[in-house]
Amino acid sequence: MKDLGIEGAVALVTGASNGIGKAIAEALRDGGAIVVGADLSEGDGVHACDVTDRAQVDGLVAKIAETHGGIDFIVHAAGITRDNVLWKLEDEDWNAVMRVNLDAAFLILRAASPHLRQSKRGRVVLITSINGERGKRGQANYAASKAGLIGLAKSAAREFGRDGVCVNAIAPGLIDTAMTLNLPEKIRAQSISESVLGKSGTPEDIAGAALFLCSSWASHVTGQVLRVDGGQLIA
Repeated sequence: MKDLGIEGAVALVTGASNGIGKAIAEALRDGGAIVVGADLSEGDGVHACDVTDRAQVDGLVAKIAETHGGIDFIVHAAGITRDNVLWKLEDEDWNAVMRVNLDAAFLILRAASPHLRQSKRGRVVLITSINGERGKRGQANYAASKAGLIGLAKSAAREFGRDGVCVNAIAPGLIDTAMTLNLPEKIRAQSISESVLGKSGTPEDIAGAALFLCSSWASHVTGQVLRVDGGQLIA
């Protein structure tokens, strides 16, 4: 079987301390990539970086490129929720979700773009959500931010394409993370009932999809949204 073609690639993964980001970082590392994680708190293989702060993002990207000679993969998995119905959302509820989920992806892509364009195997994976495609009551801010990521991925795919950089998004459904396991059981049950498989997913399910999109197997895949949702959204 052909190998994944990620051996020695340099990857920056945001939200790498837990959940989906951590699973993706581990999968890439197991595949032979050099992985630098970013999160609010420093940890094993994770650099402290507020991805909504341009100076911190620019500094981390420059440090990675200087240390490792470039950057090949960007995976933006950092994300937050501040749920409420639209008429009860405060300005900061809206702005905070936009900053982490969407604005940070722009800051990182802009900073890393020279390195991605020089790479011979550039890959970008943005973690969106099926709710960015369909919307959800009580999540106008979250759904809008995730829809924005889809637009960003498709536009960046067009802009980076001539340099051989593939840009895609992954749209998870209900995935068992610390955030979703704390949801009221009624909400979890409703989401599980939407799945044709009748179950929730795991961070490793998303990691497998990200590993594929970063691999040489996906060298002709760009501008796409890959749903990993157990069939919650079939259209």
